[in-house]
Amino acid sequence: MAKQVKANLKLRIRAGQASAAPPVGSTLGQYGVNMMDFINPFNEATKDRMGQSLTVHITVYDDRSMNWRAVATPTDELIREALKIEKGSGKPNSEKVSKKLSQAQLSQIAETKAADMNAEDIEAIKKMVAGTARSMGVEIEV
Repeated sequence: MAKQVKANLKLRIRAGQASAAPPVGSTLGQYGVNMMDFINPFNEATKDRMGQSLTVHITVYDDRSMNWRAVATPTDELIREALKIEKGSGKPNSEKVSKKLSQAQLSQIAETKAADMNAEDIEAIKKMVAGTARSMGVEIEV
């Protein structure tokens, strides 16, 4: 008989730096999960990407066990790093960010995200990254 899923969680954690402090401790604690069963393996598995912000998908089961997988750095953070900006526009439709994303930067981000996307074609992944950039108020160079 398959385990019953109690919760599907999605957290943004710095690689190699998970601790019992929020957001990890407070989120896992409310489901009765031993947070050290997540923290130690996560820190060990992600120590090669130390300091990068990762999205982590955690599935918590009724018997208080869990599975997790770390996904690469979020697309918006890769765009901000490429353009060296602190944040996107608060009003992306009317106020654009002063810098534009070049085609080379777009391709590099798409290749970085290729393993996490649900598309195999690099052009489709570039379109997804470009959509994220537009939602941040970043224009794409033609």
